Amino acid sequence: MEKMEQFIDNLPPMDLMRSEKMTFVQLIIPVESAHRAISYLGELGLLQFRDLNADKSPFQRTFVNQVKRCAEMSRKLRFFKDQISKAGLMSSSRTVLQPDIDLEDLEIQLAEHEHELIEMNSNSDKLQQSYNELQEFKIVLQKACGFLVSKHSLAVSDERELQENVYSNDAYVETGSLLEQEMRPQSSNSSGLRFISGIICKSKVLRFERMLFRATRGNMLFNQAPADELIMDPVSAEMIEKTVFVVFFSGEQARTKILKICEAFGANCYPVPEDISKQREITREVSSRLTDLEATLEAGIRHRNKALASVADHLAKWINMVRREKAVYDTLNMLNFDVTKKCLVGEGWCPLFAKTQMQEVLQRATFDSNSQVGIIFHPMDAVESPPTYFRTNTFTNPYQEIVDAYGVARYQEANPAVYTTIIFPFLFALMFGDWGHGICLLLGALVLIARQNKLSTQKLGSFMEMLFGGRYVLLLMALFSIYCGLIYNEFFSVPFHIFGASAYKCRDSSCRDAHTIGLIKYQDPYPFGVDPSWRGSRSELSFLNSLKMKMSILFGVAHMNLGIILSYFNAHFFQNSLDIRYQFVPQMIFLNSLFGYLSVLIVIKWCTGSQADLYHVMIYMFLSPTDNLGENQLFWGQRPLQIVLLLLAVIAVPWMLFPKPFILKKLHTERFQGRSYGILNTSEVDLEAEPDSARQHHEEFNFSEVFVHQMIHAIEFVLGSVSNTASYLRLWALSLAHSELSTVFYEKVLLLAWGYDNLVIRLIGLTVFAFATAFILLMMESLSAFLHALRLHWVEFQNKFYHGDGYKFRPFSFASLTEDDD
Repeated sequence: MEKMEQFIDNLPPMDLMRSEKMTFVQLIIPVESAHRAISYLGELGLLQFRDLNADKSPFQRTFVNQVKRCAEMSRKLRFFKDQISKAGLMSSSRTVLQPDIDLEDLEIQLAEHEHELIEMNSNSDKLQQSYNELQEFKIVLQKACGFLVSKHSLAVSDERELQENVYSNDAYVETGSLLEQEMRPQSSNSSGLRFISGIICKSKVLRFERMLFRATRGNMLFNQAPADELIMDPVSAEMIEKTVFVVFFSGEQARTKILKICEAFGANCYPVPEDISKQREITREVSSRLTDLEATLEAGIRHRNKALASVADHLAKWINMVRREKAVYDTLNMLNFDVTKKCLVGEGWCPLFAKTQMQEVLQRATFDSNSQVGIIFHPMDAVESPPTYFRTNTFTNPYQEIVDAYGVARYQEANPAVYTTIIFPFLFALMFGDWGHGICLLLGALVLIARQNKLSTQKLGSFMEMLFGGRYVLLLMALFSIYCGLIYNEFFSVPFHIFGASAYKCRDSSCRDAHTIGLIKYQDPYPFGVDPSWRGSRSELSFLNSLKMKMSILFGVAHMNLGIILSYFNAHFFQNSLDIRYQFVPQMIFLNSLFGYLSVLIVIKWCTGSQADLYHVMIYMFLSPTDNLGENQLFWGQRPLQIVLLLLAVIAVPWMLFPKPFILKKLHTERFQGRSYGILNTSEVDLEAEPDSARQHHEEFNFSEVFVHQMIHAIEFVLGSVSNTASYLRLWALSLAHSELSTVFYEKVLLLAWGYDNLVIRLIGLTVFAFATAFILLMMESLSAFLHALRLHWVEFQNKFYHGDGYKFRPFSFASLTEDDD
């Protein structure tokens, strides 16, 4: 054991195997260099600050005013961004030469730009409203004339006088003299026929007419005509359909009711004169005003776009600057002011390798800020566990994310991502083995990799973003699928004679009985993978099922053994000899006495060509271990070996369960013997408050708790060994399902359609086959295989050694700032 430990200690360190060594540091920064120091640390991005003001609300912190100012500037910049987007302008990506400005100057500039833009928007809105009203007035004049002429011809001019109703919006105070004349009510008989004309949204016309009918008790005449032009809604800025209406009524009371209903429904009423010459004159005047307003609006839009374009040139730089400043002040709020108010005290975690870089950065900050006092940077002891930090690259990052989705590694424990990088895509390929489908996945992965520079700068949808992030996972999954597909000899479920001729031939020259009677072996086995002659034969399913099922058990036992071996490396690294002796050793014995032995039997059966029934061997190994094996004996001395293995498995269970809790109790008693006296609170350090103090450890140790935990762990392992091994049979089940689905689509769709001597049917069959392959086999089946491979890693593999109860290292870094941080 000692020689093995020496050998392991001499092995070179493996990247990603263990998280980076972290150190807890304290910074004492003079006030004059604090801002610059934090900015430089943000550029370096290797220090995770601890919040020393967690008990204070955001409004009680030192730099709350600066944070508020930055938040207000962020609001203004978001306003500019929305305005630029609405105007259809693009934020300039070209570099604009501009002298560096400080935050105060930028704040003044932003306030000026915002004031100017708000004023321009207000003027533009007023002009647009006037333009809309004149446009509506013009439409009403055009449409209402027809109604008025027809009604006038029907009325008797001597007895009844048509009088227009006068109702106008406040916006028409500025209209011309002709309009003012028309808006003055004429003297008329109260019993005379009157009318109100206006315009309303098309969607409200039916309800509007029904309400008018009920309010006037049917004593009105409602005419409507659709407006020929779409009119902009001032609230939503959308073009909507409107309808012109004219309501004929009699009496002052009816007029009041109709006007109130118009107001309630948002209908705009406009005065239309009865005289045709006046109508023409007003129409001409309205048209000329519309032309003038169009020119004014266009000039205003050009002026506003010019102002927005000048802002757009610097917008990205300003957003980045404000975002950084806000992040700096948020971080400064996590620091403590010293009692002298002359320096700030900060604490945090940083990787051990970064200490030199940080000291250089802090020296540069002192020099650049002309401070007379340097920044003190020194390591400290910490009570809590350090954060977990793995240095990953573009290739290894998605695999690390797969592991972190289950749980972040405990500080310095063995990292499953090292093994997941290869084992995960391989287990996927065992379920997705088809080199035709593998080539399709490979092409997709290569397209994503080839366009990664372009795609990395674009905003992708959630699905595409996930696919792009895992492009290297997809690449390895595709390559392993091609490899496993060659072993299974499947290309869209069709076998090929890639590596030479088949080892089997027909019994007769016609081969008519090949699928019912069988084939004769006439040469050496097929050199690589499954012989193509198995496809379509009578014993195809029984052969492939046996092969894939046994292969799944072999890979499963190997995978679980790797997990237990990693638990040894964890225990050795943390110098926990109890876990090695009373956890690792009995677990290895138990798993390999049963399922390791089954794996050996599978290999021996394959090598010898024996007809032994392994189900029978394993079942009767438990039920009657002393019985004679008979024809199920695979090698000499099998029966006594089975008895020994069974005894070892039985011994391993109490070995896992009892020794560790009792040894821990004994060690604890020896360690705290004679410590039963009380602790004086008058001492300089209150030991009771210290997490590592002897008293707290004495209080925390609970034998029954430790024993129950160990019992649960032992029972979980024993039962899990059976269920986890069975769980690896999903490799066989999904591989079979994928193969059979491919065969169904190939034979029942493509070949069936190709049997017809009709081009249309053939094209339909080819289209259905292509869609089924793309959506069912390539998308749904690959997702299914991905999730099952994920489960095998998270549950069957990682539960043997991985705690996953750590927390990620999240340093203060400008590179990690996003739009959400505004």
